[in-house]
Amino acid sequence: MAIESPARTPEETRNQAKGYAAAAMVVLFWSGFNIVSRLGGRSALTPFDMAAIRFGVSGLLFCPFFIFGRRSITWLQAMILAALGGLGYALCVYSGFSLAPAAHAGILVNGGIPFATALLSWAALGYRPGRRALGSLSIAALGIALIGFQSFDQRSGVGQWLGDLFFLCAATCFASFGLLLKRWRVSPWETTVGVATLSMLAYLPVYFLFLPKAVASVAPALILLQCLYQGVIAASIAGLLYAYANQTIGPLKASLMLALVPGASAVAAVPLLGEPLGLTTLLGVVLVTGGAVLGTTAAK
Repeated sequence: MAIESPARTPEETRNQAKGYAAAAMVVLFWSGFNIVSRLGGRSALTPFDMAAIRFGVSGLLFCPFFIFGRRSITWLQAMILAALGGLGYALCVYSGFSLAPAAHAGILVNGGIPFATALLSWAALGYRPGRRALGSLSIAALGIALIGFQSFDQRSGVGQWLGDLFFLCAATCFASFGLLLKRWRVSPWETTVGVATLSMLAYLPVYFLFLPKAVASVAPALILLQCLYQGVIAASIAGLLYAYANQTIGPLKASLMLALVPGASAVAAVPLLGEPLGLTTLLGVVLVTGGAVLGTTAAK
């Protein structure tokens, strides 16, 4: 006889709905993040400038809360989360944006995060996804493979496949970050405050003393746009919402929701960035998005 899973309480149902709503907002914000970041990557701004803008703005916003707030995790745990979800993710993704199109970021980062989450869950936690989840990941993996094949095409040049490699590294960093959030049960607010502040404290001194800078050669309007989007929307608001979704609907479903980003990013990049949407890229978007839809409706 099959054992029925216990019914959810009304409170659990409401929390699930809130989690999906938070993840949907992250999809919206991250779609814009891909466009704005690629715009910065095609300018004179270096990946180091972009990271400094992100951590400088978000760190200043949250630093008072970090100093006077309570912490439920150790300093080592907080630094690991900042290294993965802050520094590691940001430096890899901004390096990718300086070399590869925004559509590739949508597929390889947002499509790669759920794939990396599932692999890490299986390797480190012994998680066994159900058949529908496996099917969704397989479909998304095919879309990722198509972009990889396109990037290694001789006409794409060395820079594009290197940018795609940075995107995959960013996806792995963020997947690790999401799994640790769930395992350590860190609150969304504490996560956002800690990642922003510790990333700022670790990165800005190195940036100002040793790393190349091009902020002075860029129009103030572009700097303002990057400050608002990178520091306030992407690192602060979207970071808080993703941490909340991770806690309420789980890291795998939260990350699968992010695979809805590629379609919006790829389509928006055509008029806003003038980046053509080729057949291979379009097919990759369709596969990754289809995998996301299947995965988020799966039982496991």
